[in-house]
Amino acid sequence: MRIDYDGRQFRKLESSDGVVARYHQENDLVWADFAGGPVRRGSVNGVCAPDGTLRLAYTMVLAGGEVIAGHTVNTPEQGEDGELVLREEWERYGPHAETGTSYLAEVTEGEAER
Repeated sequence: MRIDYDGRQFRKLESSDGVVARYHQENDLVWADFAGGPVRRGSVNGVCAPDGTLRLAYTMVLAGGEVIAGHTVNTPEQGEDGELVLREEWERYGPHAETGTSYLAEVTEGEAER
């Protein structure tokens, strides 16, 4: 599955915190910026495999001033309505160390502004 992430936007599935990430891509290089809700600023940088899997490092600054860093592997899946969903296996480092799985749903321009 060849996926071009350039210009696509994602948010956590079933989340209403307003955090939306806008992705960019050049060849296998992928990056995104995000903000909203508890996140003052965040970014991811990494690479895209031929099957669309993303391997990313991330950093974010939360509203309370906490700095979070970690890595994630995002695997593309097809959602219930046929939309692109990313299954995100993540790990945080340092004093906020934690692991988990999240799902990111693609959003359109109109949905991203809500």
